[in-house]
Amino acid sequence: MPKILIIEDDAAFGQMLSRYLERNGYQVQCFPGAEPAMESLDRGGVDLLLTDLRLPASDGIEIMESVKKKHPETAVIIMTGYAEVETAVSSMKKGAADYISKPFTPDQLQVVIQQALAKKRPAGRKPGAGDPETSRAKDNQPLPSLPSDKSPGISGVSEASKKLAGHIELVAPTAMSVLLTGESGTGKEVAARNIHRQSKRRKGPFVAVDCGAIPADLAASEFFGHIKGSFTGAVQDKSGYFEAAEGGTLFLDEVGNLSYENQVQLLRALQERTVRRVGGNREIPVDVRIVTATNEDLARAVREGDFREDLYHRLNEFSISIPALRDRQADIPIFAEYFLEKANDYLDRTCPGYEQDVLQRFSTYAWPGNLREFRNVVTRAVLLSENRPIGMEVLPASMQGDTDPPVAGTGLELTREEYERKRILSALEQTNYNKTQAAKLLQITRKTLYNKINRYKLTVP
Repeated sequence: MPKILIIEDDAAFGQMLSRYLERNGYQVQCFPGAEPAMESLDRGGVDLLLTDLRLPASDGIEIMESVKKKHPETAVIIMTGYAEVETAVSSMKKGAADYISKPFTPDQLQVVIQQALAKKRPAGRKPGAGDPETSRAKDNQPLPSLPSDKSPGISGVSEASKKLAGHIELVAPTAMSVLLTGESGTGKEVAARNIHRQSKRRKGPFVAVDCGAIPADLAASEFFGHIKGSFTGAVQDKSGYFEAAEGGTLFLDEVGNLSYENQVQLLRALQERTVRRVGGNREIPVDVRIVTATNEDLARAVREGDFREDLYHRLNEFSISIPALRDRQADIPIFAEYFLEKANDYLDRTCPGYEQDVLQRFSTYAWPGNLREFRNVVTRAVLLSENRPIGMEVLPASMQGDTDPPVAGTGLELTREEYERKRILSALEQTNYNKTQAAKLLQITRKTLYNKINRYKLTVP
């Protein structure tokens, strides 16, 4: 009976995984941190370690490196989110057997575990020339950057893509504020950068800000700067995002997550075209163009009193809806080739292409994570293919079945709202209705999750 250790700080999630794996023939121990898990590893007999990438007092990569040094016979799987694929790929270069992106179902996890146990490296074997961890060591060259939202991307051929490109071309040369809407992973930052590149401000800076990641009590300092001594920790004068974007474009992602007070401060800055640093008394003129993005329905938030109507109209001088990947079927082969080229460059591989059944699966898969998920799936597949054509066996477990909702055009498709509702309920069930952990699985903020629960009138404990 294979023995598995789990390191997971969310007790409910860890217990759920433990019970499932035990029912499927594994001997399982679950620990909230690295120290007790390492003690168990030192006693021997462990076949596989399953660890979260982000832990309160330690790091999954550091744990993996320590395990591979002391217990090279133990396979390691890293649990991570789509947004952290670059780190996860790096972990495989350093010895991890695989990684699995949250959210995942227990069945998907079992497939990854079975694959990892099947290909475990025998104890004492030295890494060979073809191993991922040595593919760059021969020339000691740095890795190229992973293709990301900082890339201008490529233009699709679908009607949805042509419409998007036309709107960007139309509004980019103007001074209008632009609101980008769409699901997570559709490429809103790519669109914002393309607006900047085609604007009269193209020679100025492009400053991107994730509003969902800024604590409400620090937002004024982050946006407008502060002077030395204005609050505890203000050890020197600091300029804010508005000053940093002077003469260019300020991109505010997930703007719907700003608190009411922060909305008032932002509105004042936009109206007056000046900012005042925290603790200061001098008005600083700023010349920036504002582009914002959200995956929420801001119009609904205005009606429900969660977002200021005057700020909404200030930001929404021109609105562009970024289409979901499932609505851009004609673009999928183009993106597949684009992401393959970028992944080959990033991983120093020469993967020649895809097997036909993989391309067929790409066209029928629902792509809940949109372009971000597509990019990460291809990057992972190139890493595992070892310069061979990409086959079904290297796709994530979630893509090897036919359980995802059918895509548009089949007559069986779910509406966007029904599909999103199912994903939220699935994440809540996986985390035993821990809303903080469910938001992490969905790659959204806790506030956004609460908004969606209210929007869909979900009954949760």
